[in-house]
Amino acid sequence: MKALSALTLFSSWTLQARASAVFAHFMVGNTESYSQSQWKEDITLARDAHIDAFALNMAHSEIFTDSIATAFKTAQDLDFKLFFSFDYAGNGSWPKKDTIDLMNQYRDHAAYYRHKDKPLLSTFEGGDSRDWAEIRNKTDSFFVPDWSSLGPEKAANRSYIDGLFSWSAWPEGPRRMNTSADDAYIKALDGKPYMMPVSPWFYTNMPGFKKNWVWRGDNLWFDRWQQVMDLQPEFVQIISWNDYGESHYIGPRRDDGYEAFGRGKAPFNYAKDIPHDGWRTFLPFLIDGYKKNSSAVAVDQEDVVTWYRLHPAAACSTGGTTGNAKVQGQKEYKPGEILEDRIFYSALLKSSADVSVKIGKQKLTGKWENVPRGGSGLYHGSVPFKSTGDVKVTVSRDGDKVASVSGEHITDRCPDLNGKDYQNYNAWVGTSVGTAIGLSVGMAIVPFMTLLALFIS
Repeated sequence: MKALSALTLFSSWTLQARASAVFAHFMVGNTESYSQSQWKEDITLARDAHIDAFALNMAHSEIFTDSIATAFKTAQDLDFKLFFSFDYAGNGSWPKKDTIDLMNQYRDHAAYYRHKDKPLLSTFEGGDSRDWAEIRNKTDSFFVPDWSSLGPEKAANRSYIDGLFSWSAWPEGPRRMNTSADDAYIKALDGKPYMMPVSPWFYTNMPGFKKNWVWRGDNLWFDRWQQVMDLQPEFVQIISWNDYGESHYIGPRRDDGYEAFGRGKAPFNYAKDIPHDGWRTFLPFLIDGYKKNSSAVAVDQEDVVTWYRLHPAAACSTGGTTGNAKVQGQKEYKPGEILEDRIFYSALLKSSADVSVKIGKQKLTGKWENVPRGGSGLYHGSVPFKSTGDVKVTVSRDGDKVASVSGEHITDRCPDLNGKDYQNYNAWVGTSVGTAIGLSVGMAIVPFMTLLALFIS
């Protein structure tokens, strides 16, 4: 009875101590012509990926009343959540009254995300506004803004914040991502909730918005989720669901959602025909592992996902794109010094397996650079590409195929625009359709029992 009572108390304490949730940054500006069926599709896909809510990013000119109302009605019907992330950078600050009125209109809606029985309120920038204390009080919100331009210490010193969201989701220069920015936020917050950013990629070429740079993606989608598992923040926000102009979308592409390419005077649409849906394949496994604070969750299906750029870095004109962004105070590099000409792949496996890659007629033996402890879980690796042609990534075990992806071909011919070839630094993402294997690994028993023994003693 003593052990059972301790187990019950320990489980209850753990659930109360951590209210983990995963959100996806959603650009409302792409939804002016959204139908109810499109909202339903997006919400269903996000829910199937185990995402808890969309963070609705809205500049002041993007108050699409009908679309927002449809979104909340659809989310309620599908048992999904939404919350507002007011964008104070895109078109400047919101009038205080408009922010308060919109929050109060939806704060008690059944589909509005709540934390500690308060509606969650976030921002993209706006740290220089003096309105937030009043906005927070008049909407009785749990306030977790992104004020990255202020830095973690200055932002955390505002007495009226309940937590902070960071926009530092990409590495600077030719290196893999680390957690130095996250560590700084966690230290500055001193126990208040941290919303950790996770993003798979970043490339933008929109001179109309004075944006034309690429940050290193490469292994980022794999690396960042491992860091989430290690840091166990209160919240995670994926950047993004549908920001096509910055190439980090993980949701479906919409032909009527490319409006920013026109306003941003992009030389070409670098999201068209470049799917990213495959990056959602392992989200249920990753999100469940994060929420349970365990990498040993059930592997129900074995799959492989691959991503890579469609052109060698030296094949075509950069189109003026730089590696890193001078406007962000960063040292600039050539894009080819930031991004590697490699094919990246991750596989969710019940046990060790082999991986091979075929590019045109070239056959490469792949390797795993990251192997899960115990052999069951997410594997990751990459191979260089030095040739062109169709791509196929295959995972096999004992000579039998487990999963494979037939990917888009790599070519040294880039988009031709008025006689000038432009490099597309976006990543093509593909996923296999695996076979259900019915494996149930369960939670990590040894660490749990160790903690339980300490609790009982």
